[in-house]
Amino acid sequence: MPISPNQGSTGGGTTVTITGVNLANATAVKFGSKLATITANTPTSVTVTSPSGAGVVDVTVTTSGGTSNPLSFFYIGAPFKSALNITSGPTGGGNTITINGTGLSTASAVNFGANAATPTVISDSQLSVTVPAGSGAGAVSVSVTTAGGSNNGLSYTYVDTPTVTTLSPNSGSTSGGTAVTITGTNLSTTQSITFDGVATPFFVVNSTTVSVVTPPGTAGAVDVVVTTTGGSATEVGGFTYVGGPGI
Repeated sequence: MPISPNQGSTGGGTTVTITGVNLANATAVKFGSKLATITANTPTSVTVTSPSGAGVVDVTVTTSGGTSNPLSFFYIGAPFKSALNITSGPTGGGNTITINGTGLSTASAVNFGANAATPTVISDSQLSVTVPAGSGAGAVSVSVTTAGGSNNGLSYTYVDTPTVTTLSPNSGSTSGGTAVTITGTNLSTTQSITFDGVATPFFVVNSTTVSVVTPPGTAGAVDVVVTTTGGSATEVGGFTYVGGPGI
């Protein structure tokens, strides 16, 4: 006489179906010493709503013909989330983050606001999940759903993709050291800036302005890439290195 599912929240409320024979007109279904609410009954099945409980309990069905053999049902506590290893990312999603906590081994879904993703269970204390696309920039709540219920309490921030509009000046010495102001949008979370693939120090002024000092380079136009939490923006040929005079 199988039972499905065989686990659920300690708070009760799980819909459980028990299948077998001679189950018609069931008068009682017990989870341990507690009665479950019968919602459907046929000669081969009984569907109930589980009561609250804890640990492992015996489930039995009683009809006019007697009481069945017991089946095991496992009560699972609600999950607890302690931290996200990454708390922000692009509005398009696609980045993988780790969720730490307890009671995560039966996780079936992780919601970022209204958008759900299916996690990979690493252990009872850790999940890995690919962030779904967001509906726009801003913070959303993160909830984890397990057989024991769901838990909120953490936040994830979606960040728009940056843009670069101008570099001033847009040329300088091949020896580097030129102070350049980069203007654009969504630059406040800038993580790196490269000139022809070479990273250089920078200072974030505000969401539309970043100041940077060029690294040494080879004469000619090079691409400038600004990478933020929300993604990357490339200004193709955005800066031109100019060689010094010679006699």
